[in-house]
Amino acid sequence: MPEKQYGFTLIELTIVVAIIGVLAAFAVPAYNGYVMKSQVNRVVGELSGYKAPVEERLASGGSLTNQDIGYSPSGLTTGSSAVDITVMNADGSGHLEVTLGGNVHGSLFGVIVRFERAVGGTWRCVIDKSAAARWSDFYAPADCNVL
Repeated sequence: MPEKQYGFTLIELTIVVAIIGVLAAFAVPAYNGYVMKSQVNRVVGELSGYKAPVEERLASGGSLTNQDIGYSPSGLTTGSSAVDITVMNADGSGHLEVTLGGNVHGSLFGVIVRFERAVGGTWRCVIDKSAAARWSDFYAPADCNVL
Protein backbone atom coordinates (compact mmCIF):
# COMPACT_ATOMS: atom_id res chain seq x y z
CA MET A 1 0.00 0.00 0.00
CA PRO A 2 1.48 3.40 -0.98
CA GLU A 3 2.32 5.92 1.76
CA LYS A 4 0.22 9.05 2.04
CA GLN A 5 2.18 12.29 1.98
CA TYR A 6 1.09 15.23 4.04
CA GLY A 7 2.05 18.89 3.66
CA PHE A 8 2.25 21.52 0.97
CA THR A 9 4.31 21.52 -2.17
CA LEU A 10 6.74 24.29 -2.96
CA ILE A 11 4.44 25.55 -5.72
CA GLU A 12 1.49 25.86 -3.31
CA LEU A 13 3.60 27.77 -0.79
CA THR A 14 4.93 30.08 -3.51
CA ILE A 15 1.40 30.89 -4.66
CA VAL A 16 0.31 31.73 -1.10
CA VAL A 17 3.33 34.00 -0.57
CA ALA A 18 2.64 35.75 -3.90
CA ILE A 19 -1.01 36.35 -2.95
CA ILE A 20 0.02 37.80 0.43
CA GLY A 21 2.55 40.06 -1.33
CA VAL A 22 -0.08 41.41 -3.73
CA LEU A 23 -2.51 42.09 -0.87
CA ALA A 24 0.21 43.88 1.12
CA ALA A 25 1.13 46.01 -1.89
CA PHE A 26 -2.38 47.48 -1.81
CA ALA A 27 -3.03 47.46 1.94
CA VAL A 28 0.09 49.26 3.22
CA PRO A 29 -0.31 52.46 1.13
CA ALA A 30 -4.03 52.58 1.96
CA TYR A 31 -3.25 52.22 5.66
CA ASN A 32 -0.66 55.03 5.49
CA GLY A 33 -3.21 57.26 3.76
CA TYR A 34 -5.73 56.73 6.55
CA VAL A 35 -3.06 57.37 9.20
CA MET A 36 -2.21 60.71 7.55
CA LYS A 37 -5.88 61.63 7.21
CA SER A 38 -6.48 60.91 10.89
CA GLN A 39 -3.46 63.00 11.91
CA VAL A 40 -4.65 66.01 9.89
CA ASN A 41 -8.17 65.61 11.31
CA ARG A 42 -6.77 65.44 14.84
CA VAL A 43 -4.79 68.67 14.41
CA VAL A 44 -7.79 70.44 12.84
CA GLY A 45 -9.95 69.30 15.76
CA GLU A 46 -7.42 70.38 18.37
CA LEU A 47 -6.95 73.80 16.76
CA SER A 48 -10.70 74.24 16.40
CA GLY A 49 -11.02 73.90 20.16
CA TYR A 50 -9.19 77.21 20.62
CA LYS A 51 -11.75 79.26 18.66
CA ALA A 52 -14.10 79.57 21.66
CA PRO A 53 -11.42 80.88 24.07
CA VAL A 54 -10.29 83.36 21.40
CA GLU A 55 -13.86 84.61 20.95
CA GLU A 56 -14.26 84.90 24.71
CA ARG A 57 -11.03 86.91 25.04
CA LEU A 58 -12.00 89.16 22.12
CA ALA A 59 -15.40 89.87 23.68
CA SER A 60 -13.84 90.78 27.03
CA GLY A 61 -10.97 92.75 25.53
CA GLY A 62 -8.35 90.42 26.98
CA SER A 63 -4.99 89.45 25.54
CA LEU A 64 -4.54 86.45 23.26
CA THR A 65 -1.36 84.75 24.38
CA ASN A 66 -1.11 80.96 24.41
CA GLN A 67 -1.53 80.98 28.17
CA ASP A 68 -4.68 83.13 27.91
CA ILE A 69 -6.43 80.74 25.53
CA GLY A 70 -5.15 77.59 27.26
CA TYR A 71 -2.95 76.41 24.39
CA SER A 72 -1.17 73.14 24.92
CA PRO A 73 1.16 72.07 22.06
CA SER A 74 0.21 68.88 20.27
CA GLY A 75 2.68 66.09 19.61
CA LEU A 76 1.77 66.38 15.92
CA THR A 77 2.83 70.02 15.53
CA THR A 78 5.98 72.08 15.84
CA GLY A 79 4.19 74.40 18.29
CA SER A 80 5.63 75.52 21.58
CA SER A 81 4.17 77.45 24.46
CA ALA A 82 6.61 80.29 23.80
CA VAL A 83 5.31 81.09 20.28
CA ASP A 84 1.73 82.39 20.14
CA ILE A 85 -0.58 80.61 17.69
CA THR A 86 -3.04 83.52 17.59
CA VAL A 87 -2.68 86.65 15.47
CA MET A 88 -5.49 89.21 15.64
CA ASN A 89 -5.84 92.55 13.90
CA ALA A 90 -7.48 95.70 15.29
CA ASP A 91 -10.57 95.15 13.12
CA GLY A 92 -11.21 91.69 14.65
CA SER A 93 -9.85 89.64 11.77
CA GLY A 94 -6.98 87.26 12.33
CA HIS A 95 -6.11 83.59 12.59
CA LEU A 96 -5.05 80.60 14.66
CA GLU A 97 -2.21 78.66 13.04
CA VAL A 98 -0.01 75.62 13.65
CA THR A 99 2.52 73.76 11.51
CA LEU A 100 2.55 69.97 11.34
CA GLY A 101 5.73 68.36 12.61
CA GLY A 102 6.79 66.42 15.67
CA ASN A 103 5.35 62.88 15.49
CA VAL A 104 3.37 63.46 12.31
CA HIS A 105 3.86 61.22 9.25
CA GLY A 106 6.87 62.42 7.24
CA SER A 107 4.78 63.25 4.17
CA LEU A 108 2.81 65.83 6.18
CA PHE A 109 5.79 67.64 7.68
CA GLY A 110 5.47 71.41 7.15
CA VAL A 111 1.74 71.51 6.31
CA ILE A 112 0.12 74.59 7.88
CA VAL A 113 -3.34 74.32 9.42
CA ARG A 114 -5.03 77.67 9.96
CA PHE A 115 -8.40 78.92 11.15
CA GLU A 116 -9.00 82.38 9.69
CA ARG A 117 -11.40 84.76 11.44
CA ALA A 118 -13.27 87.34 9.37
CA VAL A 119 -14.19 90.76 10.74
CA GLY A 120 -17.76 89.56 11.30
CA GLY A 121 -16.60 86.69 13.52
CA THR A 122 -16.93 83.78 11.09
CA TRP A 123 -14.15 81.20 10.98
CA ARG A 124 -12.91 79.13 8.06
CA CYS A 125 -10.40 76.30 7.98
CA VAL A 126 -7.48 76.63 5.56
CA ILE A 127 -4.73 74.09 4.91
CA ASP A 128 -1.52 75.24 3.21
CA LYS A 129 0.02 72.16 1.64
CA SER A 130 2.86 73.94 -0.18
CA ALA A 131 5.56 72.43 2.07
CA ALA A 132 4.35 68.84 1.56
CA ALA A 133 5.32 67.45 -1.83
CA ARG A 134 3.33 64.23 -1.35
CA TRP A 135 0.09 65.86 -0.15
CA SER A 136 -3.24 64.42 -1.26
CA ASP A 137 -6.56 66.24 -0.85
CA PHE A 138 -7.85 62.95 0.61
CA TYR A 139 -6.12 63.92 3.87
CA ALA A 140 -8.07 67.17 4.33
CA PRO A 141 -11.38 67.35 6.20
CA ALA A 142 -14.35 68.18 4.00
CA ASP A 143 -14.89 71.62 5.54
CA CYS A 144 -11.29 72.83 5.05
CA ASN A 145 -10.05 74.77 2.03
CA VAL A 146 -6.74 73.46 0.64
CA LEU A 147 -4.33 75.98 -0.84
